[in-house]
Amino acid sequence: MADQLPTRARVVVIGAGVGGASVAYHLAEAGERDVLVLDRAEPTSGSTFHSAGLVGILRSDPTLTRMNRYSAELYARLEEGDHPPGWTPTGGLKLASSPERLEELRRQAGWARAFDLPLHEISVAEALELFPVMSTDGLTGAVALPLDGHVDPSQLCLSLLAGARAGGVRVQHHTRVLAIDTETDARGRARVRRVRTDRGDVECEVVVDCGGMFAAEIARMVGVRVPVVPMAHQYAVTEPLPDGVLPPGFSIPSVRDPDRLVYWRQEGPGFVMGGYERDPAPWSVSATALDAVPADFNGRLLAPDWDRFLPIAANAASRVPLMDSLGVRTLINGPEAFTPDNEFCLGETEVAGFFVAAGFNAHGIAGAGGVGRVMAAWVLDGDPGYDLWHMDIRRFGPAYASPALSLARTVENYATYYDIAYPARQRRSGRPLRTSPAYPWHAAHGAVFGEKSGWERVDWYAANEGAAPDAVRPDGWAGTAWSPAIAAEHRACRERAALFDESSFGKLLVTGPDAATALEALCDNRVARDVGAVTYTQLLNDRGGIECDLTVTRTGPDEFLLVTGTAFAGHDLSWVRRGLERLGADATARDVTGSLVVYGLWGPLAREILAPLTTADLSRPFMTSQTATLGTVPVRLTRVTFVGELGWEIYASTEYGAGLWSLLMDAGAPHGLLAAGYRAIDSLRLEKGYRVWAGDLTPETTPDEAGLSFCVKLAKPGGFTGRDALAADRETGLSRRLVTLRLAAPTAVAVGGEPVRTPEGTIVGRVTSAGQGFTPPASLALAYLPLPLTGPGTRVAVDLFGTWVDADVVPDATYDPTSARVRA
Repeated sequence: MADQLPTRARVVVIGAGVGGASVAYHLAEAGERDVLVLDRAEPTSGSTFHSAGLVGILRSDPTLTRMNRYSAELYARLEEGDHPPGWTPTGGLKLASSPERLEELRRQAGWARAFDLPLHEISVAEALELFPVMSTDGLTGAVALPLDGHVDPSQLCLSLLAGARAGGVRVQHHTRVLAIDTETDARGRARVRRVRTDRGDVECEVVVDCGGMFAAEIARMVGVRVPVVPMAHQYAVTEPLPDGVLPPGFSIPSVRDPDRLVYWRQEGPGFVMGGYERDPAPWSVSATALDAVPADFNGRLLAPDWDRFLPIAANAASRVPLMDSLGVRTLINGPEAFTPDNEFCLGETEVAGFFVAAGFNAHGIAGAGGVGRVMAAWVLDGDPGYDLWHMDIRRFGPAYASPALSLARTVENYATYYDIAYPARQRRSGRPLRTSPAYPWHAAHGAVFGEKSGWERVDWYAANEGAAPDAVRPDGWAGTAWSPAIAAEHRACRERAALFDESSFGKLLVTGPDAATALEALCDNRVARDVGAVTYTQLLNDRGGIECDLTVTRTGPDEFLLVTGTAFAGHDLSWVRRGLERLGADATARDVTGSLVVYGLWGPLAREILAPLTTADLSRPFMTSQTATLGTVPVRLTRVTFVGELGWEIYASTEYGAGLWSLLMDAGAPHGLLAAGYRAIDSLRLEKGYRVWAGDLTPETTPDEAGLSFCVKLAKPGGFTGRDALAADRETGLSRRLVTLRLAAPTAVAVGGEPVRTPEGTIVGRVTSAGQGFTPPASLALAYLPLPLTGPGTRVAVDLFGTWVDADVVPDATYDPTSARVRA
């Protein structure tokens, strides 16, 4: 008989697959005993049991790399215990079957050096020694990853559950969740109250949705959309290899040939071989309907789809000819939950106490240990301890409630899973989605669009390419998405004026009697100043890490406009709302992004362009804002900059947007005004040393480390979140700081993530963002370096695809370091 279901548990984890098991294990390890794990069937009966079990450590994201490395270390520890998970540290081998792929592998080797992860490029002959059954035809190189391995997915899950039980966690099988009740608190926010099951109700404070391919269905019980799509993922288990093919006792590493879309690992005397089809098959979802995984789909597989698998098999045989004659014991076709960007869905949702750990994209076994660790910290401390923005469920906006968008983007990402991720790579599905009122003008004038957070944004205008005939394309990857128009638009801003459509910027409105005092308590800078004052500030976590980086404009006694980056409105709104809740403030925050256009007019002639259009006082100082009219359009003129020139961000209600853009372009024509795009903004801001969140600034970096100490008002009355951590850091002293590097060759341009070393060869940091400057032409990069190496003139080197390029530390702003032009 099943155990009696408890009537209360502080934390309920839904799903006893490897994700839920790891969350429960780490909650128990952290001392939380009041945890109940529920599973609709048996543990591992969702996607876990049919996983291929590969554990690859290196990823492009440093946080995920750390999480995967922890996973491998955890699995090795568990292997020594009473419930071993079948951890096999075989090492890994990644092959390059094209010159372009070899470039990517060399870039990944650079990441590994920056992450202090053993990985090294090897010759074709050395690769053949590791994988002697392969043909070397067309092979251009390889890298070896000695810490990789594989694990038995079901045994891993059971091992983690055993550890959780030993720590006091209760696990209930064959218990189906029917509903999740919420209650509305005094601030109008829904909050988890109880879980209803077919065996009774459980009162709780926290629910962690670890439902795998059922995660979206579970989340809909509280009105939350989790954009996961079950995709049919296939791999073959072969018959044993013929005698003598491998030396006695020889074990092959986990092997990936991404150019051929295939992978192998050893399975007893045979292979597991799988891959990613160009014609993927989503399952149980359509463009017009939410996912509908059958209720009895437990411990089951889909029927083998040989027609879809044959191209993968042919690719495998072209690298391993033996595959043509090696029999297939079974073809596994199991649905795996994928997300629209191939990253995990982790964190707390807009419903208080409702967390998600799902969307593992067929690499959940590698990530499970790390996922459990960060989720336990998130649940217990409200802080995962890492920069998890790329995996944070808040990165998905409301548009992903659409089955059509989620499906289209997920299918595209699956089909391109192994494609080389060149910088500025653009997704094509689900576009256009979010557009500025000036979008038709941009399209008619030759705009080249990029997409971010669903917004169509101008990267540059092809019509401007002839205006910079002397611009030199960067070498390598930095030149793959480049145009001389970027230089032309950059120079126009420096020499005359340029107009940028920034309507995609996130905009939050905080209002209420306690708005001023609450924002003072959340921001490190003084923001409750006079009406019309603009403040650049950060919002910090308790560790002093930067959670939000934005400007705050006081637009009224009890009203503040917060402006943040394009992709960060949801994240920052959540952070502000939770801060207001924690403070008990009589204030509300809401997203007003779509209701306002923002046009940035910057350059030495910006004042001359605006003057004929308005009676407003254009001599008001930098970092002030005023209401005005331009022609017949009511606007807000905010004197700020992200390019380092005189100018304004011009805000107007969306219905005025198309006319306002044309008005400004017409007014600027006699002054040589040029419409410009975001790639010019990036080059302009690098010359000024302006930082960007989720690159240069993260929850793991402090304002002092980032060179933003001028924002920190440590002594302001009442303090602010993170103040004590910053004060303690200042007592002990900084160990590192963000600096600007100028590489020796203007065309040797980094794209982010590259390691930085001293002349003696010691790795001391990694590039956080980089690009070209044009005044004068230069290759610039930002990187955190140890404090003794941060003085201007310090010589270092940056690894560009295996070649170390000399670089010097230069002043943060290589252009107008006193900002005299900004304040003109």
